[in-house]
Amino acid sequence: MHKKMNMIYWKGKDFWVGKLLEYPEIMTQGETLEELEKNMQEAFILMTMDEVPTDHQVKELAFSV
Repeated sequence: MHKKMNMIYWKGKDFWVGKLLEYPEIMTQGETLEELEKNMQEAFILMTMDEVPTDHQVKELAFSV
């Protein structure tokens, strides 16, 4: 299945950075635009996987911000 989405991207100090407008929580980076696109596709697949094993675990994380 093919799905089209819009990626907003910009050149950071060291990497190209991008996020999906339809899924703003999905964000990644790449050394080139081509690598950014590839990483974005992989991040989308990982973040939207429906196949979570029934024996999965949950862990609470604390962040200092």
